[in-house]
Amino acid sequence: MQISRRMMGFGIIGMGATAMAAGVGFALGEPASTASARETADPLKLVDPELRIAAREMLKQPMPAPSIATLPAMRTGWVPPPVLMAPAPGVLMQIVPASSGVPPVPIEVIGAKLSSRPRPAILHIHGGGMVSGRARNSTAFSQMLAAEFDAVVVNVDYRLSPETPFPGPVLDNYAALEWMVKNASQLGIDTTRIAIMGESAGGGLAAMVALMARDKGQIKPCRLVMLYPMLDDRTGSTRSAPPHIGTIGWSAEANRFGWTSFLGTPAGSSAVPDGSVPARVGNLAGLPPTFIGVGTLDLFIDEDVEFARRLDAAGVPTDLHVTQGAYHAFDFLAPEARVSREFAKAWKSGLHAAFGT
Repeated sequence: MQISRRMMGFGIIGMGATAMAAGVGFALGEPASTASARETADPLKLVDPELRIAAREMLKQPMPAPSIATLPAMRTGWVPPPVLMAPAPGVLMQIVPASSGVPPVPIEVIGAKLSSRPRPAILHIHGGGMVSGRARNSTAFSQMLAAEFDAVVVNVDYRLSPETPFPGPVLDNYAALEWMVKNASQLGIDTTRIAIMGESAGGGLAAMVALMARDKGQIKPCRLVMLYPMLDDRTGSTRSAPPHIGTIGWSAEANRFGWTSFLGTPAGSSAVPDGSVPARVGNLAGLPPTFIGVGTLDLFIDEDVEFARRLDAAGVPTDLHVTQGAYHAFDFLAPEARVSREFAKAWKSGLHAAFGT
């Protein structure tokens, strides 16, 4: 396992468009007692100096704790960035036909074109805690991916929980992956160079799709890219985080709500549906070469580092990039910060290598 650690001892615009592309925007609320305890710990003290302005803005605008009652406002608060105009790759709306009990799945196909040489492709899965977000919120990001890698990007508008619990969202994304392979010649896709990528909840879903592809044995992605992925329902439920972790961007309470909505059973339960929680899957062998990136102040730090360790133990080539002083989705919230640029360079270089570009 290759580990990139910047000064690591061990191993903005509120609800604006750029933040929403990552699946988060506000510091999601917590009970008063918890918030008070975290306040006394000075949440900005350990934050990288270049990330503090964005962090301060988020902390000024706390959202109510996520719940069934507050979910509609959480969803409508997303502000998608404008679609990029030409010469950026074009965006085509498509519907993946219904199949095997899965209803039609809306997708965005970005950068598709016939060429003399098939091109790489990326299945992109947006974030949003399993309960919010839409493909449209990451259209511009997907256009940038298509341009950077000269690739076809399929951005999936999967169904959300709790209305659609597991396995629905996973099946939607896998159906989009199957559609890419079946239509590869029309889309100009090289089926040996398909990567799966997601941020936050999208990263967790990307892991689930990769596991499903492994188990079915019909599609072999060349790369799995997970940015601060949501991998373990026990985080924030049966496993608590130190006061300085999970303060900015995505809280333990938000995580409990997201996982409970997705699983249809309380997060941290002794039994969960097979394949629904990547961290609980016993055998990780056979997954594609993987990149995992996370910040030391992110709620997901421990589960992401542990998942990378288990991938390595299972013989999966794994790159782990841990950024000191970074919170959830820091690279979207403060893209010009040095640590954000280093973070982007790390996952992009691995993806370029996988694509041979």
